[in-house]
Amino acid sequence: MAKQRPLRLAQRFTWGRRTYVMGVVNVTPDSFSHDGVLTAPDFVEAAVELALGMVADGADILDIGGESTRPGAEPVAAAEELRRVVPVIAALAARTEAPISVDTSKAEVAAAALDAGAAMVNDVWGLGRDPALAPLLARRGAPVVLVHNRGRQAKVDSRLGGRYLGTAYDDLLEDVAGELAALASAAEAAGIAADQIILDPGIGFGKTVAQSLELVDRLDRFRALGHPILIGPSRKSFIGYTLDLPPEERLEGTAAAVAIGIARGADMVRVHDVRAMARVARMTDAILRR
Repeated sequence: MAKQRPLRLAQRFTWGRRTYVMGVVNVTPDSFSHDGVLTAPDFVEAAVELALGMVADGADILDIGGESTRPGAEPVAAAEELRRVVPVIAALAARTEAPISVDTSKAEVAAAALDAGAAMVNDVWGLGRDPALAPLLARRGAPVVLVHNRGRQAKVDSRLGGRYLGTAYDDLLEDVAGELAALASAAEAAGIAADQIILDPGIGFGKTVAQSLELVDRLDRFRALGHPILIGPSRKSFIGYTLDLPPEERLEGTAAAVAIGIARGADMVRVHDVRAMARVARMTDAILRR
């Protein structure tokens, strides 16, 4: 396996200079975005070719996931998640210098992924599902994306790829900001360096359509938390329900959300359609950061 490549976020990314693009590679059979590669005859090569294409199209970092996080998705056992992501990460690490992130909430999977060549963990449960994950990241010095997620408290409507219903907040922005701050504080208490933490307000995770729209528009509220901000609006159901479109027809809606998110302060965008969204990011940056 490839040796783990240390990643210091502050050295790799100059926050505020431009928007960085994270390309999504779903090694799953049931991705909401209809882009999972697990069903390909050689899923490892299919995933690697997809990822290398994203790098050529402008991705700054690649996010490899083996468990669908769509609303209502069935959990995947660690052994199966390992089977899916580790060979892809090992093969990809041998063919690109682009940093690799693993999208997982399991310490066992994160450890194997880091050994295989991943450099960062993207946890949609904000280190809240596996108590062994935070200490692992602290020992390894690996950065982490902490995602705000109340999905376990929400009901799901499965049409158009799934959305959450009836998630209650006293004050959406203040509640999300406070809970993100608590996630960051817990990570630091576990030994993860403050400058190795990225925060994601969790658009679509335990949020209604209206709540997701508001988070994009008011993303600037989270700048005061003192960490880089990542958003992942790509092809999500809040776009589908707004435009009444299936996932494969949400390119323009994603572009609008990405542009507004950047204007409101996003440092990184997590997207499926890298070529188009890298261009959107470059153009938005040219307008905002001239």
